[in-house]
Amino acid sequence: MPCTISTGRLINCKDQVGGIQKVYFLNYTELTITTVDNVVTDLGTITVYEYDVQPETASLSVAINSSKENGTTFFEQTSDLTLHKLTAADEDNVRLLAWGRPQIFVLDNNNQVFLLGALHGNALNSGTIQTGTAFGDMSGYQLSFTGKEQQGYYQFPAASVADPFSGLTSTVTIVPGT
Repeated sequence: MPCTISTGRLINCKDQVGGIQKVYFLNYTELTITTVDNVVTDLGTITVYEYDVQPETASLSVAINSSKENGTTFFEQTSDLTLHKLTAADEDNVRLLAWGRPQIFVLDNNNQVFLLGALHGNALNSGTIQTGTAFGDMSGYQLSFTGKEQQGYYQFPAASVADPFSGLTSTVTIVPGT
């Protein structure tokens, strides 16, 4: 039977932390993804756009949706980002992100990289552009992206925080934020 599990799992060490360091957007493209033992080793030649996020202002979650009645399973990937400060350049980019369906790479605080929307891209489902009432209130963007895929996510270890893609055999051009 092809759905039979083949390994067990022990309780792991408590050596992980939550949170996201950076997010990289890729204008939607049909990726050629090479994996070894479920770890990405190659993505081809791509250009990604780097977005820094403040600590504890971005998150990633993957919901498992399975129906025994329909015989289907899919994974809904949600990434929520807070970008501080309202700028004309950001307004243009947020509009383009809403119009497109980018693939998203998330670098977490454990130096792991997760690829979301690998086959179908991500939709900017909701967001707000806001400036608060008081001086201490947030001024900026809160964006929520969703991808629906047959696989929960693709993952690879970051070679370094400065270039999380350098461990791949891919050619990845990173366009830094300004």
